[in-house]
Amino acid sequence: MLPRIVPVLIPEQKENLVVVLAGARNPLNIGAAARAMSNFGFRALRIVTEFPLPVTEAKSAVDAAEVMQQATVHTSFAEAIADCGLIYGTTAVGDRRLEHPVEPLPQAAAHVRNALAGLQRAAIVFGSEKTGMTNEQMSYCSSLLTIPMEVHGTSMNLGQSVAVCLWEVAREGASAGEVAEDESLADSAAVDRFEGVLREGLTATGYEAKFPANCGEEMTRRLVRRLRLNRKDAEIWTGIWRQVLWKLRQ
Repeated sequence: MLPRIVPVLIPEQKENLVVVLAGARNPLNIGAAARAMSNFGFRALRIVTEFPLPVTEAKSAVDAAEVMQQATVHTSFAEAIADCGLIYGTTAVGDRRLEHPVEPLPQAAAHVRNALAGLQRAAIVFGSEKTGMTNEQMSYCSSLLTIPMEVHGTSMNLGQSVAVCLWEVAREGASAGEVAEDESLADSAAVDRFEGVLREGLTATGYEAKFPANCGEEMTRRLVRRLRLNRKDAEIWTGIWRQVLWKLRQ
């Protein structure tokens, strides 16, 4: 398959990109992220936090009001990305040990554009200002992306990171990557269902008891997410494991 060029993402395609702020608390940073989204024509902002959100201050950022008005707040990270298929987490890498593949931003953005061009819902996740994404949050991601920096391991502030990532996704004339037909990725909720029956199967067959180091919740989730199952395959594998479980319990 040959790469194709998407000159400009149309509004309908841009609506399918979700920006997730997981743990952001500074209203100025949230407002700056919302402003960057507005500047590049993206509207879907989801904020994951366990604390009261100072929405009024965030809304006061120039050009951020419309995005903030539509923003949704979630206490569960899994809930915030449940309807998304392709999910990229962001990381500065540094000395941190990562279990996921890490792609430079241009490569990751090509995959995101490809998903958006096919009207699939995709997400780019940004962690907290102080600590970045947690390992648990990363375990829900398809892959991780990093912004190439002059000095390895350094990072931008939240607003800058959102702006740079969205610019790369939206820029005119960028490659949309290889076009795959009929490969709409299963959304996160469908993948969770498969992961759930798989974990039940690992317990029922005795595999978990024999190899507990291979069956941690985050490890299992990462293994499943790396498969990048399409919708049909996720349904089939879920059905297969449900049948296996039914047979084991007879």
